[in-house]
Amino acid sequence: MEEAARRWRRVTLDVVLWALLCLIAVDDTFWATNQELIYGLVSVTAAVMTARRWPAVSLAVTVATSLVVSFAWHSKVATWEFFLLVALCYLAGLRMPKARAAVAIWGTVVVAGLAAAALLPDGFDALGTALGILAFAGIAPFLVGRHMRLRKELTQEGWRRAEELESRYRLVARETRMRERARIASDMHDSLGHELSLIAVRAAALEVAAGLDKQQSVAAGQLRAGAAQATERLREIIGVLREDAAPVEPVQGDLGELIDRARSSGIEIEAQPVDLDGAPQMVARAVYRVVQEGLTNAAKHAPGAAVTVTVTSSAETTEVLVRNAAPPAGPLPGSSGQRGLIGLQERVRLIGGTLRAEPVDGGFEVEARLPHAAAPAPEPGDDEVVGQAARQRELVRRDVRRSLVQAILVPSALLGVVLGVTGVVFLVQWHESKLSSSAYARLEPGEPRERLAASLPSRQRTSLPAANEPPRPPGANCEYYGTDRTWLDLNRSAYRLCFADGRLVTKDFYSEDEP
Repeated sequence: MEEAARRWRRVTLDVVLWALLCLIAVDDTFWATNQELIYGLVSVTAAVMTARRWPAVSLAVTVATSLVVSFAWHSKVATWEFFLLVALCYLAGLRMPKARAAVAIWGTVVVAGLAAAALLPDGFDALGTALGILAFAGIAPFLVGRHMRLRKELTQEGWRRAEELESRYRLVARETRMRERARIASDMHDSLGHELSLIAVRAAALEVAAGLDKQQSVAAGQLRAGAAQATERLREIIGVLREDAAPVEPVQGDLGELIDRARSSGIEIEAQPVDLDGAPQMVARAVYRVVQEGLTNAAKHAPGAAVTVTVTSSAETTEVLVRNAAPPAGPLPGSSGQRGLIGLQERVRLIGGTLRAEPVDGGFEVEARLPHAAAPAPEPGDDEVVGQAARQRELVRRDVRRSLVQAILVPSALLGVVLGVTGVVFLVQWHESKLSSSAYARLEPGEPRERLAASLPSRQRTSLPAANEPPRPPGANCEYYGTDRTWLDLNRSAYRLCFADGRLVTKDFYSEDEP
């Protein structure tokens, strides 16, 4: 029920996000071209539909959409494009476990943008607009989302460490109680065994005493035999509880039966049969426990994921690996366990082996190496446990701090790069579109455009004065060029040449400074 409610909330949030972005796209493009409206709705739908399950695909769709909008409709910055970038890039940073895919997507977009800018007219102006938008509306939200993800992982890591330490303390307390019970059992053996022995001796003396009839003598013999049997039984039971006792624990169950039972419960398991007859009983029992714990963890924390069980055994060692893939629907909430792994680690340590249990590629691996003849490994002390936890926490904190710095510095650096490149491109374009005053003076109305081509710059001016442009001649096609004024003047003045039927009709100079 709780899982169904959580799934319903996720679907509701996705639908609300999709509806809001579609509403913004319709409002922003309703009076624009039909192509932009249709493209906006399709892009929003594709990005939102893939955002939760395939965040890298959603990021690629979103970034590619921004690039297409900048080149196809670069006369304005689309509002729907901005909101789509902010929302979906943030969600991608929040949900993508690694940043490598995002880096590849950004790099591909830059390469594609450079290629398009080289092929399309005024392409570098559109590219500068696209990169500026992507830097602040795309990369910055992505890095903020990644920072929030790392902060969440830091919090989860802290709770997991707290639960692990609590489990360790409980195990230590339990071990202390068991040792104390073993000492009490030893005292019981020494005291109670002595009293039972005295009862047996007295019963034996009573059995052969004179003056007893046969029935009483038989009863005394039964009392003696019972006391002796109780003494022996007490010695056997209490001996197992002694602290220095080391009984061999038999293997409880067959490994193949364990895997078959797990398969019958619905877990998809890939395993090869293995012969453990040559392995010691303690090693075989440890293999059974490693596989059992791995399958239990997969069932609890990765429902529906495929599991691979690999056991290899030689004359000296036995190695076992239990690996589950990433859960299709995500891990189950709640218990993070660790008690089973702690107990398993102790079992492996007592036979001199090593245990590794950690997440791998979205799944989880439990691997053990079990020597057939080795002394118990040294038990980790409290300082070592605390040191490992402190180092792990410091690594996670470092990643969080680094992600915050990236969220601030990377967009700023990208903006600086974009402004620098755009400025250089603008200056080159400004210089190559400049028409000298002497060349302008030689232009005469009525001359063919082909004859004037050698005197005209290779580029036209794209940044023009905002006012004072003379009326355009009817049916004329006008070209704009820069003047001899300094580059500090930027776009405050321009030459305008208007052509009709391939001939120069009018030539005008206009400036914002001159009415």
